[in-house]
Amino acid sequence: MARIGRNDPCPCGSGIKYKKCCIGKAENQLQADAEKNVRISLKAEIEKLQKKAITREKAVYTLGVFVLFTTEDGDGWVLEITDMDAVQVASSGEKMDIEIEENPETIEINWPYRFTVKSKKFVTTAYADDEVKIWKDCPTHRIVSAIKKLRKKFPPELLKSIHLIEDDLEIGGEE
Repeated sequence: MARIGRNDPCPCGSGIKYKKCCIGKAENQLQADAEKNVRISLKAEIEKLQKKAITREKAVYTLGVFVLFTTEDGDGWVLEITDMDAVQVASSGEKMDIEIEENPETIEINWPYRFTVKSKKFVTTAYADDEVKIWKDCPTHRIVSAIKKLRKKFPPELLKSIHLIEDDLEIGGEE
């Protein structure tokens, strides 16, 4: 098939030059298709994380404002850094069901915990009853590093408006 030149008649049959008719529409459609394919779903990432937890593969990575991690014990967590919220998605190599609603504009998760990293420990506080739990063998140093790296992506004005408190994070930790 021959390539359509900018000054050739538009293949849509309008009689107008391609550059004045459909050239932008074709490029916009290609860009929209590419963006659609690139769009990442948090639900899909959580499913991948749960698979890593089942196989007890250690991992720490970020997605937007989220830090996702797994441990050798088969635990998996999603952390949201703006409000310091946490949800456990796997426990002892078993997938856990979580409430999540996701559309292109918003993500809603029923966050059961608030988290901190202190004294090389990953600590959660339950919203329901304020129960504090210290989780062992979490990659706290990598979690803190991931959070600090994410913070560098946000402008200072935005950081002042979120709940991320410097005291909630301490550098250090064992993997």
